[in-house]
Amino acid sequence: MITKTAMITIAGRANAGKSTLTNKLTGEKVAITTPKPQTTRNRIYGVFDYGDTQMILLDTPGFHKARTRLGEYMVGVVKESVADVDAVVLLVEPVDNIGVQEEMLIELIGASAVPLVLAINKLDTIEVGSALPIIDRYAQRYGFDAIIPISAKTGDGLPQLLEILAKYAKEGPRLFPEGMATDQPEKQIIAEIIREKLLICLDHEIPHGIAVEITGFSERGGDDGVSAESGGAPGSPVIIDVEATIYCDKKSHKSIIIGKNGGMLKKVGQTARLDIERFMGAKVNLQTWVKVKENWRDSKSMMKNFGYVK
Repeated sequence: MITKTAMITIAGRANAGKSTLTNKLTGEKVAITTPKPQTTRNRIYGVFDYGDTQMILLDTPGFHKARTRLGEYMVGVVKESVADVDAVVLLVEPVDNIGVQEEMLIELIGASAVPLVLAINKLDTIEVGSALPIIDRYAQRYGFDAIIPISAKTGDGLPQLLEILAKYAKEGPRLFPEGMATDQPEKQIIAEIIREKLLICLDHEIPHGIAVEITGFSERGGDDGVSAESGGAPGSPVIIDVEATIYCDKKSHKSIIIGKNGGMLKKVGQTARLDIERFMGAKVNLQTWVKVKENWRDSKSMMKNFGYVK
């Protein structure tokens, strides 16, 4: 029986592994993950039960130097997310120096007087014992509540991390319904899946200028044409029709996204459809289009249209 809740923010620089950690702890893919920086743009809630506690993780965008209005929005999300929570996990990479982003986050979180736990991620990429000088350097820099080496990829150290985070739980009922793994609506998750495939398939600067909008979403019956929602026969297959518009901020990028003879767009659509079908538990008919919205990352109205609003 859930009698406590703990709201925990996960903060760190881009590519520190915040979304990978969120997915691993929740046991669900609630956040997209790619090797590209600034993959996460919004704050994403990951929810799961741990003993008598409902754990609520706030996966945040990578902390970076903003160069666009979108970048400013993402940095603002991080700043808001480290206040009024039960604790913050600062996720860092296993390097023997404290970077500028980490210094700024330590200052920011320290000023908010929120309990701060340091998690040194990617333990699977370094030799045994190599984390010790990193732990020592950070311990000299700030009085963390705890410092834990982990691997979000393999799960090493996560039981110890959860044990510590549970100590910050407060008495209270569930904040999210039982079985709910994230606060994101279906359309947002589908749009993020498509953007993930674009990030993986495309190179360099193009992915940062991409946004995805779900412009059509409907269900219909299978071969018999009867909708399950309108009382279709038991076991009749449901097909979900999804229409998605991919926006890029430069005309020269549109042809790259589409690819020769539509090859790139087809590849993105095929890989995205498979993940969307797994997520929805139904067959999916995915149609995609590409449009140009120049400089949308500096347009307040366009950002709002894509869901990047505070």
